[in-house]
Amino acid sequence: MSAKIFVRERRKVEKGEKKPRFRVIGVCGIDLKLYVEHIRKQELDQIAKAVGAEVMYLETSKEERAE
Repeated sequence: MSAKIFVRERRKVEKGEKKPRFRVIGVCGIDLKLYVEHIRKQELDQIAKAVGAEVMYLETSKEERAE
């Protein structure tokens, strides 16, 4: 089993906003501790590459996106 980092897009972020868009939900197969509440996609990709993990982007429902 390969290591995975599960993330989802934040609900209250607007397009073009200069704030981190993703929230880490969990990790599987690696001993990794993240000390951030929100993280940028580029940062996620760098961490995943360094630890040999795959980033799994979780789908959100249309109702959650509208909020």
